[in-house]
Amino acid sequence: MLKRIPTPANSYDPIHQIPKLKSCMPGGWDHNFRSTHFKVTYCKIWAESCREDKKDSTVTMGVPAFFRWLTRKYPSVIVDAVEEKPRDLNGIRIPVNTTDPNPNFQEFDNLYLDMNGIIHPCTHPEDRPSPKTEEEMFVLIFEYIDRLFAIVRPRKLLYMAIDGVAPRAKMNQQRSRRFRASKEAVEKVEQIAEIRSRLESEGYPLPPEKEKEHFDSNCITPGTPFMARLAVALRYYIHQRLNSDPGWEKIAVILSDANVPGEGEHKIMDFIRRQRASPSHDPNTVHCLCGADADLIMLGLATHEPNFNIIREEFVPNQQRPCDLCGQYGHELNDCKGLALDDNSECQSSPLQKETNFIFVRLPVLREYLERELYIPNSSIPFDLERAIDDWVFMCFFVGNDFLPHLPSLEIRENAIDRLVKLYKDMVCEMKGYLTDSGIVSIQRAQIILNKLGEVEDEIFKSRQEREQQFKRKNKERKWRERAFMAPSYIPSRDSLLAPQTNGPMYFSGSSTRAMARTARLEALNFPDTLRTQTVNNVALHIPATNMSENNDRKHKLNNDSSSEDEISDEVRLWEDGWKDRYYKSKFQVDGKDIVFRRKVALAYIEGLCWVLHYYYQGCASWDWYYPFHYAPFASDFDAVSEFKLDFSAHTEPFKPLQQLMGVFPAASRMHLPEAWQDLMISSASPIIDFYPDKFVIDLNGKKYAWQGIALLPFVDEKRLLEVLKPDIVSGTVLLNVNHVLKMEDKLDAFEKERNSRGPDRLFVGSSHPFYKFAEQLYEGDKEGSIALPIDTSLTFGMAGTVGADAKAIMKGENYKSPFLVNEFADIAENKAIMMIYKDPQFEKGYVFAAKRLSGAIDVPRTLKDINLDRKEPYRPQIGFSREIPRHGLSDAGRRMLGHNIGHGPRPLFEAYQIDSHNRPHQSSSWIPAGSYAEDRMPNYSPTANQFRERRQTGGEWYGNSRRYRNFNEYERISQLPLPLRHPFRYEPYPELISSRARSRGRDRPLQHSVYRW
Repeated sequence: MLKRIPTPANSYDPIHQIPKLKSCMPGGWDHNFRSTHFKVTYCKIWAESCREDKKDSTVTMGVPAFFRWLTRKYPSVIVDAVEEKPRDLNGIRIPVNTTDPNPNFQEFDNLYLDMNGIIHPCTHPEDRPSPKTEEEMFVLIFEYIDRLFAIVRPRKLLYMAIDGVAPRAKMNQQRSRRFRASKEAVEKVEQIAEIRSRLESEGYPLPPEKEKEHFDSNCITPGTPFMARLAVALRYYIHQRLNSDPGWEKIAVILSDANVPGEGEHKIMDFIRRQRASPSHDPNTVHCLCGADADLIMLGLATHEPNFNIIREEFVPNQQRPCDLCGQYGHELNDCKGLALDDNSECQSSPLQKETNFIFVRLPVLREYLERELYIPNSSIPFDLERAIDDWVFMCFFVGNDFLPHLPSLEIRENAIDRLVKLYKDMVCEMKGYLTDSGIVSIQRAQIILNKLGEVEDEIFKSRQEREQQFKRKNKERKWRERAFMAPSYIPSRDSLLAPQTNGPMYFSGSSTRAMARTARLEALNFPDTLRTQTVNNVALHIPATNMSENNDRKHKLNNDSSSEDEISDEVRLWEDGWKDRYYKSKFQVDGKDIVFRRKVALAYIEGLCWVLHYYYQGCASWDWYYPFHYAPFASDFDAVSEFKLDFSAHTEPFKPLQQLMGVFPAASRMHLPEAWQDLMISSASPIIDFYPDKFVIDLNGKKYAWQGIALLPFVDEKRLLEVLKPDIVSGTVLLNVNHVLKMEDKLDAFEKERNSRGPDRLFVGSSHPFYKFAEQLYEGDKEGSIALPIDTSLTFGMAGTVGADAKAIMKGENYKSPFLVNEFADIAENKAIMMIYKDPQFEKGYVFAAKRLSGAIDVPRTLKDINLDRKEPYRPQIGFSREIPRHGLSDAGRRMLGHNIGHGPRPLFEAYQIDSHNRPHQSSSWIPAGSYAEDRMPNYSPTANQFRERRQTGGEWYGNSRRYRNFNEYERISQLPLPLRHPFRYEPYPELISSRARSRGRDRPLQHSVYRW
């Protein structure tokens, strides 16, 4: 039994992949596997493939690469989630008892779910076949929530937030994503058709084309029928759990569906801010937020809560995906050779599916890291950790976010945040204060930082080019070395029957080997039946000239593609003089010497920075603001922003759901819109047809892959859009009267009008909750005429707000009809849960939510080792959430058995668990059994067993030379292994047998603390 030691998220551990590769090799290749050259080469290739991974290596939402950078720089913020699994007993599934104490040794009060991060992987997963029906999708979503609930086990509140209508600034990004997804889907269909046609012409067997339903992920947008049905399903699911699950009995549940305006994570943050501002709030509430967006980390820091944690799926790089053409695993679409000849071929089966693990991101530990990094000794400004963290969050916006492009001189992969922190610490005295205060930016101080960054922009661009050229040069050299290694040592004539032999061993995965064998069998069918007229080295084979030409063309194209990967067209050339003029001419079509325009762009960008910070700390300042350019200015252009006057005082409102769909959907997704509105996207007579281009340019902007580029879509003119959709209040006709577009909103049916309305949050409690009897009062009279009542916070664990009766509520004792056909989710015979309308605490306009620690907040115990602690002093590192986690101990007999069985022999790397006083920082019994297996293994460094036994029995102080050299010999041998193999494995054997003292040894650990993540 092996126990996995936590490792940094997204870390590369090639040494553990070798057994997997070995298992895929054909028989007889084992001796090649053992070669040192193979191990080192494979490790390098595996790690490089992880680094070159494209979409999987970045966070799909939020700030790209931010999470990877954060976990590498601050590794101890990650804690593996301990999860108990349901058990099967005689075919009966026994669920996890969520009323038991949390196995992570941390009890959580509130669990918040950013539901879009759950909906997407459940509806169109990338690691398994997609569900076929909507009902299957909903069931997968429920199971995902159940799993999270069993891990976190909230004791007070579960908050589910689905993305509603987003601010206009976010709608631009949503529009870009959806248009690009539609474009990529069309290109993929064309690519599959082209490859299918080519393979059929070459005689490869292919599976018949199947008419399969395509799930349009764009339907996961507020206002679509799918989201309306999901809200109904979630309301049933909550009722079902409150009526039947003991773990849900004492908690309150809030559902904020897609009809409530705002992004899911920001609705959660707004709830937390308003609760913190209420007198009844417990300042030591333990929060846990689930979501995959990297910006959740910054949002969590912005709350200034003492115990805020994030749970998310652990990222696993390079997961296998089936070929889009044949459905097999082990190759990409471009390498497809058709259907396997053997229907039972291993190549046709999917790889072993592994359940995704979860990790916790501990923000209290991140605060400890930031405290060390942001502290400025001997500063004239008193150090305030809360203000310093707010400034750090603000500086992170410079490297990109969901609302603004990043500054050209700042790339997070180039440690841009570290550069900004250094500038910040150098300039803080000159600024005479902090950059921000409760979400309000000091533009004058921000200009000082940006001006200083602008002074080194030219140096940054030149250094970046030097690094890129160096990387390309090394990459090219590596490719040439690999090509030389794999090149044949003997090259026969073109028509020879002898296969060329390589200089060295060739290594392929099992799927690649099977694919090559399949290809060889097909090609063998074209060979003559007899060798009567053929010679070994000169055979006349008739190969059609056209096929030869096509093959050569395809090979030539592939070679050109591989060689041109490093040659990226970049007309701006930031590393050469005149880069600013070329940038503005290329990206903005404006003369670079136009100072007025450059400052206009800079002012729009600084306004955006202020809007984003306000959005994170106070809520949405303006629903209709957006950055009106596709590109960012240079840091040196912020030379006149200090006098800029920010004004977000105008009253604005969010779009209605269907209006938002018209602003973010491409024409290909029009089926989710009301039928009366669909022609606006495709009719040439539509006054807004220019909003829906079929073709648009993607500017790579110096990047390598298309997904990294910028989609140059036209910005939607809000006034024009709303004029087309909004009926004239006076006449009842559409303002812009198009032939077939009359009274747009009047053409909506009842279901469509409900989808187009703004809805409320809903609160649910079960019959065992203290608030249940209070909630029953809401339904004593007419539900329609009920008024909102303030919540008695003594019954809701301090949660404040108001509640009112919900017209859609199912009354106590009534039958709740299930929207599902599966037996697991049957009708609820006698409903005991109550659903009501919920509203957050309200504050007067202009109220500022203080970004500070609340009175009475208690910091959690520190995790990081005190920097003032003497290195020689004993130190017990923290594992998980608490230092009080019990650790398994061993009796003396257990220690003897452990030392006897795994101290030496076939598992030398586990020599670290041999127990003796030299290796334990906490000294205890130093007794070693006389004549033990460990002593007798090394006669060159120890006296005879009798001599050793005699010295021990007479009480002598000399224990034998083996005591000193035993571990030395083993590590001397290990040090001769190749470099990747010298790192200890990240697994521990028999955790129930290893004592706490053995686990706290420091001698055999690597110097890098992050490898073990204690």
